[in-house]
Amino acid sequence: MNPIAFTVGPFEVRWYSICILSAALFGLLLMEKEAKRLHISADTIFNMMFWAFIFGILGARIYYVLFNLDVYSQNPKEIFMIWNGGLAIHGGIIAGLLVFIVYCWKNKLRLARMTDIVAPVLLLCQTIGRWGNFFNQEAHGAATTVEALQKLLVPGFIINGMTIDGVTYFPSFYFEAIACLIAFLIIIIVRRFKYVKVGQPTAMYLMAYGAIRFFIEMGRTDALLIGGFKMAQIVSIIFFLTGLGILIYTLTKSKFDDLYNDLSNVDIKK
Repeated sequence: MNPIAFTVGPFEVRWYSICILSAALFGLLLMEKEAKRLHISADTIFNMMFWAFIFGILGARIYYVLFNLDVYSQNPKEIFMIWNGGLAIHGGIIAGLLVFIVYCWKNKLRLARMTDIVAPVLLLCQTIGRWGNFFNQEAHGAATTVEALQKLLVPGFIINGMTIDGVTYFPSFYFEAIACLIAFLIIIIVRRFKYVKVGQPTAMYLMAYGAIRFFIEMGRTDALLIGGFKMAQIVSIIFFLTGLGILIYTLTKSKFDDLYNDLSNVDIKK
């Protein structure tokens, strides 16, 4: 498996970077399309996502490095080599959310409206981004057999890519990508329902990804640990419970109150 897509002079362009940038660009187009449908300026989405992407990458890297200080303290230069992998999605989500909060506060935007536009698409971005792990041969589970993966209908090229030094590993990234794609499709369909309320798409994202990552993490062999516990599972539980709390809160409102698809309710300054 060659992680390098092509070279330009002395510079190497890696598949990992291509996957992340492709996810960001495609996701931005979908977000701007939804914003336009809701009569929200595309510039608003672009400006917000521009900063969220930059700080999201920084947050994802810092989060990963902090949990691997024993490794990076031996060779600090590698901290900046993000093209080799090592981005923790939870760190990126947390940093991106902080950017959203600050941006919405400064520009008098309604945070729930913004996250409802972004959150479902983020699942699609995560689906695309996970393929960067494939090219870097990371984010996999324990050793398994070719026969076992074939029974799970895993494509041959993935089995080959997850065979490292003669050992075949469970492609955790692949099943997470599939689960994220399914969750994305479900949420964008549900988001068009007449009585969906502001905040519910965000709640569905938090619950869906929280559940997906919790179970996927059970089989990961490269998990970030804190006190012997897998940090991703702890954060996933927090995500799920937060989403559940938001969902319960929105359900206490009147059936016709604060509807997501009510274009007369797109007052982003609430």
